[in-house]
Amino acid sequence: MRRDFAGTVAEIARIGYPAVELAGFGNLDAEGARAALANANLVVSGMHVGIAALRADLAKVIAEAKLLGTRHVIVPHWPPAEFSSVAAVEKIAAELDAFGAQLLSGGLQLSFHNHAAEFQLLEGRPVFDWLLAASQPRHLAAEVDVYWVQIGGYSPEKFLRDHGARVKLVHLKDETELGLGPVDFPRVFATVESIGAAEWYVVEQEKYNHTPLESVRLCLEQLKRWGKT
Repeated sequence: MRRDFAGTVAEIARIGYPAVELAGFGNLDAEGARAALANANLVVSGMHVGIAALRADLAKVIAEAKLLGTRHVIVPHWPPAEFSSVAAVEKIAAELDAFGAQLLSGGLQLSFHNHAAEFQLLEGRPVFDWLLAASQPRHLAAEVDVYWVQIGGYSPEKFLRDHGARVKLVHLKDETELGLGPVDFPRVFATVESIGAAEWYVVEQEKYNHTPLESVRLCLEQLKRWGKT
């Protein structure tokens, strides 16, 4: 992506994916990325935007999301050291809620993407529970990364049952290629689909047994075997 955004997304489309979730624009700007994605006939399911970018220029984030034709803006990370108490997490939630309200006024949906740290317990509840409890559902949705939920020592299915109405995006991750790691995906799919709120399944990978593009091809083949394409 850093070397050749357009060539990479063209290959992703050739493999058979209908959409991508963005985390920056590689060697292009937003307009160049829009053109490359249009040429590849790829939809943008969402875009990861760090909290620093939201704080620095929210209007730019809104403009780029609209340019790219997505309604989902996702905060991909928060420094775990800041999850020091319930009050600290509620303060984070208040900031995300405020950004979510502004994005909503522009027709966009803010979500928060978890790692393992959001499942450390504060007063007996996971950080992510506190984060969602202290924000309005219409202002803050969840992009649940089921691998990191499990690595955090929590049940992905329980979290989905508890908060599934707020889960608009699901990161399908199994550390390496799908089906080779610890996540029980049939149970994840059954839980997500029984709730019916999720709009996108998003393939993401931490480690590769092959080149990245070959790995994402193998992930798509596994999704086909599971009947999820």
